[in-house]
Amino acid sequence: MPNLDLPILVVDDAKFSSMVVARTLRNAGYRDIRIANNAPAALALMDQRPVSVLIADWLMPEMDGLQLTDQVRQQDEQNNHYTYVILLTARESVEALSEAFDRGVDDFIYKSDMTKQLIPRIFAADRMADRQNTLLRANALLVENNRELESSNIIDLETGLTNSKYARQRLQKTLRHAESRGGSTAYVMCGIRNWQDLKRKHPPSVMSELSVGIARRLSTLIRPIDALCRIGDNQFVIVSYFPDSDHCTTTAFRRIYDGINHKALKTTAGFISVEAGMVLCKADAQNGTPSVQDVERTAVQGLVDAYETRRFTETAPEIRESVQ
Repeated sequence: MPNLDLPILVVDDAKFSSMVVARTLRNAGYRDIRIANNAPAALALMDQRPVSVLIADWLMPEMDGLQLTDQVRQQDEQNNHYTYVILLTARESVEALSEAFDRGVDDFIYKSDMTKQLIPRIFAADRMADRQNTLLRANALLVENNRELESSNIIDLETGLTNSKYARQRLQKTLRHAESRGGSTAYVMCGIRNWQDLKRKHPPSVMSELSVGIARRLSTLIRPIDALCRIGDNQFVIVSYFPDSDHCTTTAFRRIYDGINHKALKTTAGFISVEAGMVLCKADAQNGTPSVQDVERTAVQGLVDAYETRRFTETAPEIRESVQ
């Protein structure tokens, strides 16, 4: 069944011609028909309310049908909308019609046979415009859903570990837990020192295997109560809580450091050895509670030192006094 509420705009500088088109449409039952006497007026009407079908004369003063089509396509792009454009023409040359299609025109109706062609072409235009606009709306909804998923996503898709967003959330909770219960928060950053050298030697597929392999290796080495997160291509963090501050030392994580550095990882390119640098950033609750940003900043600085010294280093964030 035709959609008799289909929004249609008729544009023709000859009032008699536009009235004939409008009357033919109304006689067929269409109710939402607007008329413009020139292209600028048509664009103004479409800016107020989009239409599904635009019927325009090819030859008009100021702006012809092709120039109008160019403007409509730009307007559609801005509004995430599709307007089906039909030109009324007496021109039948292949070259002229080919140019019009290249400019974005959807269909033609020859003026000599307008009364017979108009309604069947409107039926087709209705279906095509509805299909295109349905797809545009669905795509816009998909884009919005993807934005929402990305904003709430806490998973690193390549390795299956949690990501940097979750690492910050977990660090914040652990710092608050230590603040109320005592003990220490451990923020252990592990970086692959020779990552860039490996990237130059191996294709992305192998590097992806290596990332997954490192993630699996680390997962088997941490305690079940610890959080393991991937915060960059070659950087991982472990967030832990120790009720007894004396137990929060590099010794507690030595098995992880040795497990990454002393045993190669198997890939399709063979066994690959990585050089891991590690730093323990310790926040002891009895000394005060640092901010998440201070812990992260201190850990990054400590990792640089670990790369240079090739040792598992330990550091602590500076506690800034809050302004009362």
